[in-house]
Amino acid sequence: MAYKPQAGAQMAAPNVIPMADIMLVLLIIFMVVTPMLQKGVSVDMANVTNPRDMKDADKDDAIVVAVTRDGKIYLGNTQLNKEDLTGQIKDRISTRLDKTVYVKSDARAKYGDVVAVVDEIRSAGVDQLGLLTEKTQQKGTTPPPPPAD
Repeated sequence: MAYKPQAGAQMAAPNVIPMADIMLVLLIIFMVVTPMLQKGVSVDMANVTNPRDMKDADKDDAIVVAVTRDGKIYLGNTQLNKEDLTGQIKDRISTRLDKTVYVKSDARAKYGDVVAVVDEIRSAGVDQLGLLTEKTQQKGTTPPPPPAD
């Protein structure tokens, strides 16, 4: 008589605990990395109801100038003086075909500061200038109350 090995009982349900552990680790990694993905300086941009879509502003090589609430000027992540902005913009657009610069300003920034930055950018020979804003969140309209009888 030949030896026939006996197979043990097989489990019908898959073991999902290792998969859940991996998913939790990935969630933690994404939660830590996501805030670091933001380019440039964070400002509270003005809210508008009908913004124009500027998808090129999200590109890695887009030139974005930020004006903060207290009047500081940033080109990317680098803080600059207003006088140095024209030279820096000229250097960056000299080798580019698309000479578009995007300006994002804080909603509470002084109007004169933003206009001065736009003038400096225009004097650098910029063809197109984009002003970045955020879309106002529309709340669901509620139906009017029924008439009182």
